[in-house]
Amino acid sequence: MTSPPDLILYNGTLTTLDRRNPVAQAVAITSGKFAAVGRNEDVMPLAGAATKVIDLKGRRVMPGLIDNHLHIIRGGLNFNMELRWDGVRSLADAMAMLKRQVAITPPPQWVRVVGGFTEHQFAEKRLPTIDELNAVAPETPVFLLHLYDRALLNGAALRAVGYTKDTPNPPGGEITRDAHGNPTGLLLARPNAGILYATLAKGPKLPFEYQLNSTRHFMRELNRLGVTGAIDAGGGFQNYPDDYAVIQKLSEQGQLTIRLGYNLFTQKPKGEKEDFLNWTKTSKYKQGDDYFRHNGAGEMLVFSAADFEDFREPRPDMPPEMEGDLEEVVRILAQNRWPWRLHATYDETISRALDVFERVNEEIPFDGLHWFFDHAETISDRSIDRIAALGGGIAVQHRMAYQGEYFVERYGFGAAEATPPVAKILSRGVKSSAGTDATRVASYNPWVSLAWLVTGKTVGGLQIYPRRNCLDRETALRMWTENVTWFSDEENKKGRIETGQLADLVVPDRDYFSCPEAEIADITSELTMVGGKVVYAAGPFASFDEGAPPPAMPDWSPVRTYGGYGAWAELQATTHQRTLSVSCGCANACNVHGHDHARALSGRVPTSDLQSFWGVLGCACWAV
Repeated sequence: MTSPPDLILYNGTLTTLDRRNPVAQAVAITSGKFAAVGRNEDVMPLAGAATKVIDLKGRRVMPGLIDNHLHIIRGGLNFNMELRWDGVRSLADAMAMLKRQVAITPPPQWVRVVGGFTEHQFAEKRLPTIDELNAVAPETPVFLLHLYDRALLNGAALRAVGYTKDTPNPPGGEITRDAHGNPTGLLLARPNAGILYATLAKGPKLPFEYQLNSTRHFMRELNRLGVTGAIDAGGGFQNYPDDYAVIQKLSEQGQLTIRLGYNLFTQKPKGEKEDFLNWTKTSKYKQGDDYFRHNGAGEMLVFSAADFEDFREPRPDMPPEMEGDLEEVVRILAQNRWPWRLHATYDETISRALDVFERVNEEIPFDGLHWFFDHAETISDRSIDRIAALGGGIAVQHRMAYQGEYFVERYGFGAAEATPPVAKILSRGVKSSAGTDATRVASYNPWVSLAWLVTGKTVGGLQIYPRRNCLDRETALRMWTENVTWFSDEENKKGRIETGQLADLVVPDRDYFSCPEAEIADITSELTMVGGKVVYAAGPFASFDEGAPPPAMPDWSPVRTYGGYGAWAELQATTHQRTLSVSCGCANACNVHGHDHARALSGRVPTSDLQSFWGVLGCACWAV
């Protein structure tokens, strides 16, 4: 090292994932990269007069987590408008959140709960009824998306979207009706999620400046959970390049706190070939930098190959034109040396896609292209071997943690115990990594995925995998760090705490390797760094936190009150722990059983908004 480092972190227990140097105490960072990793006595002497030093106080340190499949660009545009039920443990609490949000949401805005939860996580093991939604929100539209199987709309939302007795069922779903033919408010994804996408798209959108703010808050929430990187898998109603303007501007302004690779997802049934012909002419694979770069095509390559994953419904058969449609697009990608990812839930779809890939490979050798299947819940041993022979990969996500009960109900425990067969995929040497498929199908919380990989349990507590199909904690962590880098063609660049790699790391609030299995899903970060910069800090490291975005916009945003994953539980816990004495002129001179502002709200509710917040709680007064 020719000059003193910019930063040294010392007195920690570093899990580096570098097999040559697996455990360390200290790390030096220079120009956004790890410059030295080792013992305190070896690293500390490198400090110069301008070197910043952080005492890790003996805490565990790990490489930053990387999500292999996250709809972060689309999710960021809407995050500030969404009430998140991710991690909420009871329907009663969820409905209390909904009621309070309805009270502060002005017309014509909606209250939206858009995925990230399952009814099985609730103590009540059910969703709210339409009558319950109407009772808490008689005038405010409420749209509730449960996984990708159904949506619940209250009466005000039905009026807002214009669904009436005369509205026909669209090709992509079912509007359930009462005995008189009137819509009930329940929308079902039969045979696919088209009706859910389309109905949600009818709601108000945030203006551009608000979308910038919203995306920053979503990244901040991911940083709070230790996420430092992701591969964006595109998404329905996410058009390129129009819907990428926000993330592009944040990149240009240097405001990204997540390293992001993005894949291009076609939006045109029967026009997919045209999309990829145009994109391969106007976009270049890997264009961008270490924070924002192009990562190839998918997860939608052609609509005829997309097998919808609603396990409440029978497995769909792909149409006979699938192979022809897919071959046209894969040829374009292989010729232009673009990697691709393909959404595929069932082995029946995967095996047919492999027929196409093998045929194209004979004429246009893939030769190291990093292509892969996403999801692959029911993949067979034969398909795993065919993928290995073609040099492909399998990216798994924790959808079964949210839908495992439905899978078991339809196919039985025997079929579910290796769905997907993660341990077997790894044992056969196939490239594999983990992610979430958030924000609609499952939660964006990486620790829920890690808990699922380690314990084999759903978020509802159902044991679906035997121990032989679960992973040890280190292997699961590698699935979320170094393994992901193959899927973005960034091997040896990030994913480990190793000299020369990008300085992305997380200090969890408890020791991932020794805490009880039941606590893994509840882990958050106390310190998250990307490129050697602090992007989130809390607890003993709170004084280092300089990256918080401005308050969430608009001022009624649920983010201001509830934040993100698990925030409701924090609010509830603090409610029981502390009593806020309020001196005021109201008749009660009341003691409000409220919330410690600094801890429970973590600065998310500025003083200007507290009056409305306490009012929603039912008190006539407010105080800080």
